[in-house]
Amino acid sequence: MSLLAVLPEDLVRKFPTLEPSEARRLLAIVHRTGQMPSVTPAGVRRAPFFQIRDAIPLQSLELISRRPSKLDPFVKYAFGTSDGAIVEAVRIPLERPNRFVVCVSSQTGCAVGCAFCATGRLGTGRNLAAWEIVDQVRQVRDDLPEQGRVHGVVFQGMGEPLANVDAVIQSVRVMTDPSLQSIDGRAITVSTAGLIRPLPRLLESLPRVRLGVSIGHANPQRRLELMPIESANPLQKVLDIAADHARATRIATMLAYTLLGGVNDGESDADELSELLQHYVARADLPPRLSLIPYNPIGANDPFVASDPTRAERFRQRLRTLGIPVVRRYSGGSDVGAACGQLGMELGR
Repeated sequence: MSLLAVLPEDLVRKFPTLEPSEARRLLAIVHRTGQMPSVTPAGVRRAPFFQIRDAIPLQSLELISRRPSKLDPFVKYAFGTSDGAIVEAVRIPLERPNRFVVCVSSQTGCAVGCAFCATGRLGTGRNLAAWEIVDQVRQVRDDLPEQGRVHGVVFQGMGEPLANVDAVIQSVRVMTDPSLQSIDGRAITVSTAGLIRPLPRLLESLPRVRLGVSIGHANPQRRLELMPIESANPLQKVLDIAADHARATRIATMLAYTLLGGVNDGESDADELSELLQHYVARADLPPRLSLIPYNPIGANDPFVASDPTRAERFRQRLRTLGIPVVRRYSGGSDVGAACGQLGMELGR
């Protein structure tokens, strides 16, 4: 446990003599400085302050490396955990000056095994604690330019977020608390390869957060070859749950489709994806946000190549006839292993 994963109301429940205003003030200092104050802060009484200081530690990740890309303004961070694992996060610049998104990890590896993702090659790791997720955001925020601010967070780093759903929910609650990280929930995206069982819990607990789903391929058998999760978690069922959530909240699901040259980027592949999207729209009464992601190399014995730009554009144009917003996402930081699918590439066990 760490104070970085505690909400003000959690602290008041644990220490009933503490006033809510004292809890907010103390935790705000912790999140701003990354440290427990050495003396009692103004507005906080001495007795509860010392109780909290002695009862709950303030743990933090160790910054192992900071690697700015030479190609673009992306920065990759490697953090060490107390048990010797390494997790990576990425600082992503937005078009608006001084606005950034933090791509965070939720596990030290990944058991899902998507064929186009480097983290899947690491195999099963452990779940990160909520404070370990929050601390990635805090430390990246502390490294921003003077006028910079964290506009949003995406759970698209190492691990399958829904396999660690409790810690993900708690970390988002901390991130969105106005006295802590104060990030708008609508600017947070939790992406999944499609674990069905914990999905309703995530959506019920965090109704304002955007859900992201990795597609791989619209055809179930073809998807199974790329994403083994399809066998027990059919994509169609995942998207039905997502569509119902979108219909109720009016928050469109973000669908991610990694273009693999000669594998899933042909006209027939686009047509199958079109059918899938039409089913989603009919159920959600709202178009999804579809991102076409370029494939990025993931190390030795790389099984795929990126889609040819002309072929990728033809794929996009074929989908645009549906009237669904389609963007070809820029995936930056590939020279330092920070691009989509590359996190964990240099951490082979």
